[in-house]
Amino acid sequence: MNRLKPYFGDRAFYKMALTVALPMMLQNLITNLVGMLDNIMVGKLGTEQVSGVSIVNQILFVYSLAVFGGLSGVGIFTAQYYGKGDQQGIRYTLRLKALIGTGIFAVGTAILLVFQEPLIDLFLHDGSYQGDLELTMAFAKEYLFVMLFGLLFFAFTQVFADTMRQTGDTFTPMLVGFIAVGTNCLLNYLFIFEHPALRLPGWGVKGAAAATAISRVAECLILTCYVYSKKKKFPYIKGAFKSLYIPGGDIKKMLRKGMPILFNEILWSCGMTAMSVAYSLHGLDVVAGYSISSTVSNLFAMAFLSLGSSIGIIAGKHLGAGDGEGAYDAARKMTVFSLLVSLAVGALMFFFGGEVTRFYNTSPESIALAKYFIRVCSFALPLWSVSNAAYFTLRSGGKTVLTSVFDSGSVWLISVPAAFGLFYLCHLSIYWIYPIVLSLELIKDVVGVVLVRKRVWIRTIV
Repeated sequence: MNRLKPYFGDRAFYKMALTVALPMMLQNLITNLVGMLDNIMVGKLGTEQVSGVSIVNQILFVYSLAVFGGLSGVGIFTAQYYGKGDQQGIRYTLRLKALIGTGIFAVGTAILLVFQEPLIDLFLHDGSYQGDLELTMAFAKEYLFVMLFGLLFFAFTQVFADTMRQTGDTFTPMLVGFIAVGTNCLLNYLFIFEHPALRLPGWGVKGAAAATAISRVAECLILTCYVYSKKKKFPYIKGAFKSLYIPGGDIKKMLRKGMPILFNEILWSCGMTAMSVAYSLHGLDVVAGYSISSTVSNLFAMAFLSLGSSIGIIAGKHLGAGDGEGAYDAARKMTVFSLLVSLAVGALMFFFGGEVTRFYNTSPESIALAKYFIRVCSFALPLWSVSNAAYFTLRSGGKTVLTSVFDSGSVWLISVPAAFGLFYLCHLSIYWIYPIVLSLELIKDVVGVVLVRKRVWIRTIV
């Protein structure tokens, strides 16, 4: 028992950890629940519709993680400035986040407008499972065009929400997120399907995109107005954008630490997209089944993902205060807690996750594949929880280059080659390839645990 004691906290520790993590868990839970409802609503339209939407969301996933990565690198400094009590430092990080978010929006939108067809076409293959590829392309383009209108608002929502979480307020972004996803859900119901009594014709996938874009605009406006109305609660907002001045030394320091995370998130998300392309080689039914299973697995994975984000916030605060051993102790206990939670959630996912598939109006092959993917994912959740905890621990101390190699390097050097190689060289079916690729996460777990235990990440950078 004495040997296990360092891995478990007392009641006060878990109360503190859940105070940070629970609002993010609830927000992610509601977001993923609504995402699942969106997916189910679109899934009732048919295999081509749900596949088209899935492909676009996989492409937009790269944009979302580029925003996340660009802000997260600067957010390391936000968390440590907060631990130090430096409000001016937080203002500088907020300004840089806004500039980075705007830049990613401009570049991302240009790429999506110019290369939309080639990007979508990466996922459209004749395989052992069939579907109408031309119709899927048409639905995907229709969905993508409308989604573009919400991308800038999404970026600025993350700028404010990210800063609020790193300065101790995880509740407000959660509450505003609830409002946004509720709006999205209601508008999905109104816009996707025909409602003669309301004189709404039903716009299908275009209606789903419009609902998401409108909800993102609403979320951004509500969150921004709240921050500016509570200047005593958020003192860093006073004069935050009277100018965009940031000391040159601070810009250089933050970009040196932050850019590796931005590139990591882009590379990692591109890697995950590449794996989706590898799976799509088996046909359109695999795309639909993978979309359904991803929606379900995201719902169950939000528990340990939120705990991982909490590690970065809690450890960053300790590091900002100069307490390196406190940061290590908190990260170790949070990693074990995250693993235990993922084991429990994985069991629930194995037994009940497949029930969601009965709500979809798609091919029997897609449903069978979705159920299989969900059960395989349930065994992968504990592996993902350990690597996720290691990622946020390494990042909290500013070891961003090392974090990038650890995270995106494992995807491109191990997972992506395995997904394509097992198809082209070994000619295995998706029923073998999928579990083999997911099991390779164990390599990343071992490397992550070793790096965390070596304490190479314990540094105060502000």
